[in-house]
Amino acid sequence: MRDSTRQGVMFDGVFGKPVVAVFDEASQSSDAGLVLLGALDRRLDLTRRLCEPLRDGRAVEKVEHGVHDLFRQRVYSIAAGYADCNDARTLRHDPVLRLLCDRDPIDGDALASQPTLSRFENSFAPRDIVRSSRNFEAESIARFAKHHRGARRVVIDLDATEDAAHGQQAFSFFNGFYDSRCFLPLLAFISVDGRPEQHLFHVRLRPGVGAAGRGVIPMLRRAVKQLRRALPRARVLVRTDAGFCNPTLLLALHDLRVEYVIGLAGNMVLLRRSKPFLRGLRKQVKSSGEAARRYGELSYAAKTWGGEERVIVKAEALPPPKDGGNGKVKTNVRFVVTNVRVAPRRLYEVEYCARGDSENRIKELKRDLAMDRTSCMSFVANQLRVLMTATAYALFQELRFQLRSSELARAQTHTLRLALIKIGARVVRSVRRIVLHMPRACPTAELWCRLARKWNALPG
Repeated sequence: MRDSTRQGVMFDGVFGKPVVAVFDEASQSSDAGLVLLGALDRRLDLTRRLCEPLRDGRAVEKVEHGVHDLFRQRVYSIAAGYADCNDARTLRHDPVLRLLCDRDPIDGDALASQPTLSRFENSFAPRDIVRSSRNFEAESIARFAKHHRGARRVVIDLDATEDAAHGQQAFSFFNGFYDSRCFLPLLAFISVDGRPEQHLFHVRLRPGVGAAGRGVIPMLRRAVKQLRRALPRARVLVRTDAGFCNPTLLLALHDLRVEYVIGLAGNMVLLRRSKPFLRGLRKQVKSSGEAARRYGELSYAAKTWGGEERVIVKAEALPPPKDGGNGKVKTNVRFVVTNVRVAPRRLYEVEYCARGDSENRIKELKRDLAMDRTSCMSFVANQLRVLMTATAYALFQELRFQLRSSELARAQTHTLRLALIKIGARVVRSVRRIVLHMPRACPTAELWCRLARKWNALPG
């Protein structure tokens, strides 16, 4: 039974008259805008498809909350900014969340509690989570292809990030580069060449140490195959940083017949051969006081490579810092291995540096949706958490695509949440319908209704 104890306060002598604030309204929600994501989820059939591989091993006669109900309860909660299962203690009674999970918003049974959700996260075998993750890949690529049927070039960006662990979670290890005990999730994004939006299509939790390329090649084989089937006229470009560059990856990219732009770590041979590009840069810096750069290319083959590759060189000389240092001009040389035939400067500044935008997507996932809240002891349970976060992010990315001609076309997740999800409402249910009474003064009311009409909502 729900705790009926009221919580409240009174401000006396502050606003002219006493003001009483009481948390006692059972039919109100602070997240009425979630019905937009719920309608979008039903239109895409996303959460249901991702749940198909998750086999429920519980006795049917004892099941109160189905797998799909538990999965979407967590996804919608994460989307609304409630990343912890502990939040379900009170949110399980939220009328809008109950409505989205096909329950009566006023008198319907409460949603799952924290213990039930925690058991849910720890109840699946690794193969179930793998199948669900593959479904996420396929759904994301299919949705991307539907939006960009005329694409002539598709870019796949790969990146890894630190997911700090604050306990003894399985497969979290100390990583010297990040100086922390962590996981190293692999994330992959797809975009149309020349357009800024990158769509998440793959996320995989990985141990905190080990090869940076773990799981990359099988994922690329699946992704390239699906992209060529969905967008047969599009060329595919793979782009990533030096941490992923190794002979096995280069060989696989040749086998896949794709373009690639990959950062390459420097070594003694490359640094020696790049010296001509540095010539004269120090004098330019000393005379102008500003950084000087030069771009060039060379052919290079490491002993473990199958043959020579085109390597782009960016040679840079930097002025000494004004507030210290020894007054010497510093040099910085970077390398990129590629099979794309464009001028060196354009390749580095336009093709390679554009991959940095994936950092903004990772920031959204971690800061706005708490993808790094991987506090379960089980590695598989943490992978499920990451997948549910990715599902919530996929809904926001689809929402952002629908807003492409509005002022929120480039808004980040937290902005979309504040503008469209965090809307208070009083929920009224009658025999014929359910009404969400939202504030008349809501600044995004017109935009909200316009979006709803896109998903077959009728004018009120």
